Amino acid sequence: MTVHSETRLPLAFIAPGTEVRLAEFGEEIDPLQREQLTAYGLAANRPLKVLQQKPMTVILAEEVELALEHGVARFVWVMR
Repeated sequence: MTVHSETRLPLAFIAPGTEVRLAEFGEEIDPLQREQLTAYGLAANRPLKVLQQKPMTVILAEEVELALEHGVARFVWVMR
């Protein structure tokens, strides 16, 4: 029997060049900041591409490049 489950990982731990899908924002992210991230196009199941991790996490969501502090990227949950 095979069990299929999507493994959620923090965005901060995804290697540059990897494409993932947004799962959810952790409760650790301030509600106002979650609202701002959503306004930039980050929504559940939306594809993201990690462009870099240092000095900040930089992602591409659609045609929007977004830089996130690691303190935020640690609580953005994604699926491969």
